Amino acid sequence: MPSSSTKLAIAEVLKREGYIVGFEVFPKDVQNDLTVALKYGPAGENVITAIKRVSRPGRRIYKSHTDLKPVLRGLGITVISTSQGVMSDREARQAKVGGEILCMVH
Repeated sequence: MPSSSTKLAIAEVLKREGYIVGFEVFPKDVQNDLTVALKYGPAGENVITAIKRVSRPGRRIYKSHTDLKPVLRGLGITVISTSQGVMSDREARQAKVGGEILCMVH
């Protein structure tokens, strides 16, 4: 996929949280390409079962750290763009920062 700073930050969060194996950026003439290596379970099942985009260009969703609830009782994560960078909901609650909800992953 075409690379951007937001996509790289989301890929870094997914790698930190254990949802992907890794990612790599390939340079191109105009825009770099981002390749993501998905992670699979022991029986070959997908680790990521769903990704849901929350904020859209027409409707941005913002939450404070007190309003961030665990996804699927802690089995999923919410990716948030904060003033301290893109982070998971766990990291945002720990740092006590809120921001724009980008997506939910489980």
